[in-house]
Amino acid sequence: MDLAVLIKALVLGLVEGLTEFLPVSSTGHLLLIGHFLGFQSPGNTFEVLIQLGAILAILTVYGERLTRIALAAPTDPNARRFIAGVLIAFLPAVVIGVLAHDYIKEVLFETPAVVCTTLIIGGVILLVVDRMHFTPRYTDATGYPLSTYLAIGFFQCLAMIPGTSRSGATIVGALLLGADKRSAAEFSFFLALPTMAGAFAYDLYKNRDLLSVDDAAVIGVGFVASFVVAVIVVRRLLDFVSRHGYAPFAWWRIVVGTLGFAGLWLFG
Repeated sequence: MDLAVLIKALVLGLVEGLTEFLPVSSTGHLLLIGHFLGFQSPGNTFEVLIQLGAILAILTVYGERLTRIALAAPTDPNARRFIAGVLIAFLPAVVIGVLAHDYIKEVLFETPAVVCTTLIIGGVILLVVDRMHFTPRYTDATGYPLSTYLAIGFFQCLAMIPGTSRSGATIVGALLLGADKRSAAEFSFFLALPTMAGAFAYDLYKNRDLLSVDDAAVIGVGFVASFVVAVIVVRRLLDFVSRHGYAPFAWWRIVVGTLGFAGLWLFG
């Protein structure tokens, strides 16, 4: 195994863990950095499969709470309602993701200019929404109306365009639908579990013939790095957004998208 490839995988894994749950688009960052590093993965599978590390980070941080909800479901209607809400929010991504999978991976993932554009546009939208003055109707991510969960699920589908950000789309959707900033971020964590697990399983199935033992080593390095950093981010993000809002991430997106365009202009 080429050491240089493993180092690139490590860098990309760290970026995945840092950005997966921030509203800045982990996939957009991975595709741009991978482009400029000259990193190639079969069918762009690496970028999806290392998300398993971020999934496990959520389970590590929220495992006890999720276990309580699962155990309470047989007798607690609120627990059952929340579980149903997450599944309802996940449903639009299942349908659209399966139907558009090949176009997303073969066209959108291969167009860095799309990533730069959506990073900037999404940053502007996030900045505008963050500055709007809402009176939150919902402060508990487990207590949204079922119709709100479904609407957030449709917002999440926007993130199938790389550079949009899954967490960013769900957070903006939740804010516009009446959630406060903290619970909007928290629900993006919960919705990530079925969404990312489904994407992982489906992408692994679709590209199973393209992967080799060497690919497993590269993916393993990226997975471990992603997991470690994602745990830190998940533990700190809610307090950060409660104090500072989402404007810092909006400006981050705009800067990265602009630098990406500059890099494409200079280096191709």
